Amino acid sequence: MTADLDTTIQTLGPCRHDSPLALNTSRGDYIGNFVSDRTRVRHQVEILPGSPPDSQIYFEKAGPRQKIFFDPAQTRAAIVTCGGLCPGLNNVIRSAFLELHHNYGVREVLGIRHGFRGLTAQGEPPVPLTTAMVEDIHREGGTILSSSRGQQDINEMVEFLRERQIDILICVGGDGTQKGTRAIAEEVTRRGWPIAVVGVPKTIDNDLQFVRQTFGYYTAIEVAREILDGAHNESKGAPNGIGLVKLMGRDSGFIAAGAAVASQEVNMVLIPEVPLQLDGPRGFLATLHRRVVARRHAVVVVAEGAGQHLLAAETRVDASGNRLQADIGTFLRDKIRDYFRAQGTEVNLKYMEPSYVIRSVRANSQDARLCDDFARNAVHAAMAGKTNLIIGDWYSVYVHVPVALATASRKKVDPEGDLWRAVIATTGQPPTWD
Repeated sequence: MTADLDTTIQTLGPCRHDSPLALNTSRGDYIGNFVSDRTRVRHQVEILPGSPPDSQIYFEKAGPRQKIFFDPAQTRAAIVTCGGLCPGLNNVIRSAFLELHHNYGVREVLGIRHGFRGLTAQGEPPVPLTTAMVEDIHREGGTILSSSRGQQDINEMVEFLRERQIDILICVGGDGTQKGTRAIAEEVTRRGWPIAVVGVPKTIDNDLQFVRQTFGYYTAIEVAREILDGAHNESKGAPNGIGLVKLMGRDSGFIAAGAAVASQEVNMVLIPEVPLQLDGPRGFLATLHRRVVARRHAVVVVAEGAGQHLLAAETRVDASGNRLQADIGTFLRDKIRDYFRAQGTEVNLKYMEPSYVIRSVRANSQDARLCDDFARNAVHAAMAGKTNLIIGDWYSVYVHVPVALATASRKKVDPEGDLWRAVIATTGQPPTWD
């Protein structure tokens, strides 16, 4: 598999302009350093017994370059936020703007309204960003630019960039957004236009490849933990109480697993990566029943994409082309009540679905740091004329990742890895339902 990884980063051409950043290439002088374009980060840091190292596969390290492609005084940049809300969007907008405006001296930075829709004739005109506009936005949830889902016409968006004389487009979004980033970059390249298109990885589900942690995930864990603690109190507040909480996680169960480990009050976690079986003596329902009879309460967390094989097939998709999930939360709620009724056991079930509350809060300190790093590294890459990439985080080093590579598959919770092992240890649930 690793032999097929193409980590080559596309560039617009030679970098002929000196960077205006107050950095140098000397060590030990207490002045920050430029990153050489030849600096690489090894892909494989863990070598399993009997497997040869993939010593020829490296990522290009992210960071400010001494020579840049664009002349800042002649450059116009734009920032667009797409997809669902996520803690930290305003932080990214602010940090990217400040890096472009104050540090590089870019002449104008536009905010694209309502996601990719703002790059079409149907969208609202872009807003010129100012220091006054972004001064306090990092203290707020959501995005001052507004966001949307939807697949827009690539040719129309590319024409918009050309007509508005936009040299740099920074796209903040998840898997679907970054596929749009790639399509825009490829069409720009086909036309031979010198426009840099760079992605900032935003997905609260933390499911983008080659990004150790996407921004918003830490905040989601923190807020979800408080909700799970509340569900625990609710479950203990009534005889045979069950707190059932549905969290985000269309294809990956990182939020459900991470929040459960952080809370330490959860008894069962259901995620897409571990097949869910309801029936049988070792199935979910019988296991939950035994727990409630023995301990008189339970907390269950389910990721939205878990157990989809148990529900009627959903053929609709949302505006971004993502397959809509059937509602596993209400399905389990009803199944649990029916099962306990059939067993003649009293149950007091409280069902909670706090997804929109979690998505809309401001970023915590850890995510705020991530947002700043992602945003500034995206600006550095774009100013150096790099395109069709996202900023990745590979073993705590920021790297450039081709969009095609980052979106080729979704990152998943490893059922045999450290996170799921921690879930099993803290909940006491069986590793599988069979």
